[in-house]
Amino acid sequence: MSSTPPPTDRPRPPRTAAVIPAAGRGVRLGPGTPKALRRLGGTPILIHAIRAMAASRAVSLVVVVAPPDGAPEVKHLLDEHALPERTDYLVVPGGETRQESVRFGLEALPEDVAVVLVHDAARPLVPVDTVDAVAAAVRDGAPAVVPALPLADTVKEVEPAVAPGEPEPVLATPARARLRAVQTPQGFDRETLERAHAEVAVDGEGATDDAGMVERLGRPVVVVPGHEEAFKVTRPLDLVLAEAVLARRRANDGF
Repeated sequence: MSSTPPPTDRPRPPRTAAVIPAAGRGVRLGPGTPKALRRLGGTPILIHAIRAMAASRAVSLVVVVAPPDGAPEVKHLLDEHALPERTDYLVVPGGETRQESVRFGLEALPEDVAVVLVHDAARPLVPVDTVDAVAAAVRDGAPAVVPALPLADTVKEVEPAVAPGEPEPVLATPARARLRAVQTPQGFDRETLERAHAEVAVDGEGATDDAGMVERLGRPVVVVPGHEEAFKVTRPLDLVLAEAVLARRRANDGF
């Protein structure tokens, strides 16, 4: 009579984590509280962004990169608000630039994370279907994935004015059909994103688009459909629009 062998410690399947850099001040929304901590429907924008990532069953860990001196405050904020219990959360101090903050978030990831989503804290209303689509495209083999929308407006390339307010000469009119407005979360094979942050030097204040860093490596980046509600809350008018979207969701969907 044979006995059933004891269970063995099998390696856990690769995980997907979301990194949310939230160390910026958000000066275009005015002085005072950092943009990610401004309130939307009574709840900080950052909490909405975290919930948006945790709503995806693909995401098992959310890493929030706080202002360099604000990690305790952000940890307290997470403790105050209800978040999905099946998701793990981690808060780490950020750096002086967005690129540095994302790198600190990457360094905090456990070894079993294979797919990384990088999401703007200022995009609080991205639908879960968009998050799922980005994660699935990376798992299907794309090294880098960005959600994006076609442009509604004609775009002009100009010669920047020397002084603010001066007329700017038009240099070209790009074909609108080939242009997209990029959103987040952007998804990456972890090894590809870590290599981009290790090898790509970015001038000035750092990169604003992790996919652009991957492009500089010569690695392919693909686009999946974005969503009009995944807009970035940057100016006061954006906050008004976000309040309207949130009110509609709560009325129609019980969000």
